[in-house]
Amino acid sequence: MTGNARAARVAAQMQRALAALLRRGVKDPRVGNVTVTHLTVSPDLSVAQVHVLPFASTDAHAAEQMLAGLDSAAGYLRGQLARELKLRHAPQLQFALDRDLERAHHLTELIDRAVAGDARGAGADTERSHEK
Repeated sequence: MTGNARAARVAAQMQRALAALLRRGVKDPRVGNVTVTHLTVSPDLSVAQVHVLPFASTDAHAAEQMLAGLDSAAGYLRGQLARELKLRHAPQLQFALDRDLERAHHLTELIDRAVAGDARGAGADTERSHEK
């Protein structure tokens, strides 16, 4: 239990520190403005999964370029995190695009379509009952 609590604590600290580092420390133009949405650390603190979103762009090619830039800066970011958080061994950083907002938007569209279909169906049933 204490290992999981430590991993969660380190993940929270890493997320805050990494967000600050990405704002001021990465010079790669592919990275741009990035939001760190979620960070999970393995129980042995060897690997950190970093979920990110490009701040302004919704272009898939730009997102892939951003991930390539983050991957190339991962070693630098890992070293800076180790210094800032005073970790003897900083986790390896693995960046991934956060797709949760896209999924949520898609589900919202599906729900809206279903509700609109139900409303149209209910309106037709009401008209039929009035005709009788």
